[in-house]
Amino acid sequence: MRSPKAAGGWPAIRYVLKRSSAAGGFLRMWNALRTRNACKTCALGMGGQKGGMVNEQGRFPEVCKKSVQAMAADMQGGLPEHFFNDVSIERLATMTPRELEASGRLLHPVACGPLDSHYRSISWEEALDHIAQRLEATKPEESFFYFSGRSSNEAGFLLQLLARLHGTNHVNNCSYYCHQASGVGLSSVTGSGTATVVLEDLDHCDLVLVIGANPSSNHPRFMRTLVEVRRRGGVVIIINPLRELGLDRFKVPSDWRSMLRASRINDLYVQGHIGGDEWILMGVIKALVERDAIDEEFVSSCAEGWSDFEQRVRSTTWEEIIEHGGVEKETIDRIAGHCAAARKIICCWAMGITHHAHGVDNVRMIANLAIATGQLGRPGCGLLPLRGHSNVQGIGSMGVVPKLKDAFFSSLEHELDVPMPTMPGKDTLACLESARAGGMRVAVCLGGNLYGSNPDAAFAREAFSCIDQVVYLSTTLNTGHAHGRGRETIILPVLPRDEERQSTTQESMFNYVRLSDGGKPRHEGPRSEVDVIASLGRRLLGNEGPVDWERLAEHSAIRDLIAQVVPGYESIARVAEKDGGEFQISGRTFHEPRFPTPTGKAVVHDVEPKVRPARAENEFRLMTVRSEGQFNTVVYEEEDLYRGQERRDVILMHVEDMARLDLSEDEHVEVATDTGSLRVLPRPVDIRQGNAVMYYPEANILVPRQVDEASRTPAFKGIIVRVTKCSA
Repeated sequence: MRSPKAAGGWPAIRYVLKRSSAAGGFLRMWNALRTRNACKTCALGMGGQKGGMVNEQGRFPEVCKKSVQAMAADMQGGLPEHFFNDVSIERLATMTPRELEASGRLLHPVACGPLDSHYRSISWEEALDHIAQRLEATKPEESFFYFSGRSSNEAGFLLQLLARLHGTNHVNNCSYYCHQASGVGLSSVTGSGTATVVLEDLDHCDLVLVIGANPSSNHPRFMRTLVEVRRRGGVVIIINPLRELGLDRFKVPSDWRSMLRASRINDLYVQGHIGGDEWILMGVIKALVERDAIDEEFVSSCAEGWSDFEQRVRSTTWEEIIEHGGVEKETIDRIAGHCAAARKIICCWAMGITHHAHGVDNVRMIANLAIATGQLGRPGCGLLPLRGHSNVQGIGSMGVVPKLKDAFFSSLEHELDVPMPTMPGKDTLACLESARAGGMRVAVCLGGNLYGSNPDAAFAREAFSCIDQVVYLSTTLNTGHAHGRGRETIILPVLPRDEERQSTTQESMFNYVRLSDGGKPRHEGPRSEVDVIASLGRRLLGNEGPVDWERLAEHSAIRDLIAQVVPGYESIARVAEKDGGEFQISGRTFHEPRFPTPTGKAVVHDVEPKVRPARAENEFRLMTVRSEGQFNTVVYEEEDLYRGQERRDVILMHVEDMARLDLSEDEHVEVATDTGSLRVLPRPVDIRQGNAVMYYPEANILVPRQVDEASRTPAFKGIIVRVTKCSA
């Protein structure tokens, strides 16, 4: 299929109309999107009490296909009454992610055992009683709890509290498979693991670096911001091995000038090697050092550690930088020139930075550039990780981590007058590794698709099969329900946030907490996440203990407790009474160069870039990516419009690499690692030679369980794969 000449625009509008029609009509979709609820997709921060399609600066309308896709999925009909009688588990395992998602909303609890060929319906009472009994009979250290970033703060806080009162710290969330490296890296630099800027800062910067991110597909509303940066004379630089249509030209649907003539997004597009970002950034800093463009006053008075890193910069050769970064010195000099000339710089990144075995060092290198140029601790400049799920940051704030921060831990013990567990908690991958070794008996998953998110899909399937009971709280079917089954599996249908009977809260990547009103459920049967968790808490722990689970079924009561124990969240108790129904968390945005580190200064890390090993002729460095038609593991469309792909079983390569291996387009090849192999079709794409792209989560079968040691985030990018022709 042919890709359009620009991303967004009329194709996006036609798609919205098509999905709206299928969901009951445009007016029905419009009304659903305009309700006073936070957007369900990315963490850019939309909606809340200002109404849907309104951003944190009050701009309207801010529309994107991702929010329409998510809303349409929730507006679809329920699964047919006899679905699970007609569709076996074996058949579910053959269905694509899109087919499972589009089957319909889950309406009633279902379960299957080790000898069952089909899921069977069970009552809510039977399901919750059975889960509580299994947890009660299980040693706390043999259970783990996994959380999606789409759940509310209230549900996240309550379930992590249940887990800890049960006695386990095996509490983790989906960020371990995406932006955990950002949190770890930023915390080690500024003392806070989130963005140092707010959305308004982007209105005042004159240079934006977008590194290892594709917001045109994953954060479409951010594209208007980039367009406006260039309109006022600012510069946008893209660093990405793959040339993305939407990062070249984009038509913002809510902007008539952009619709009339596609907006050019970048002033410079830099295509280095996959995993070569830290070398490119090292080169930029070296070029700044050589032209005496370092902000010496800032690095001496507001930062620590510069001198050691500067020595490394000076000793690193340009030959090394060019070889491992994959970018010529002339291009690096151009980036450095823009950095030296800019008054205010904001550095943005996503999983092209974090999904590496050196993800934390990648983040630290970006921070080193910001510190070297004095672009930290002032309005209009700073560091911005482009986070995915709409409340993934809030889930982390709610204590959904293996180890609580000291202040959180102490406040929780004091408020409840009960000791919290001190056992070491395992991260997400470590929990599954323990499961495969026979060390986990129960897993409770609040949303998401833990199986589909995992590297080494064969390992993940085996790990789940070793767990006695796996519990999912879900709105629709996903591949985890087919492949991520335990000896016993229970699926509990829950409500999305705009169908909650009580208000909930979410936190954006700019550290704003906003109130969502909820709404009327579209189907009978599903329950709110908090109702399910509180019901389970009553059965497992009773109301006579430190927690009154009947009271904590009320969201306002949960918010009262959050206000007492979560640092920075004191205002949440009265968020429903606040003007606008939102507040910003204190102590995270840095508009002055004072940081919550031991010295009050930002920390420069002496990052040593990783050397790229030599490759054989048929070996390539692979990155797994999402398509324009998906959001995380959820695939809404098989096609990837912006990359011109009508199917997902492909490997995208440079045309000269295909010629060198004598590969024809759509000729079957085997892509293999020591972890697994896939038979796919090669397709040409504009990417740096020696690199290749495949779609996530299908390509997870190839991804080894190598992790960044500092963050425990798996390396979904930078994988060495072998590409060979299939004989037949």
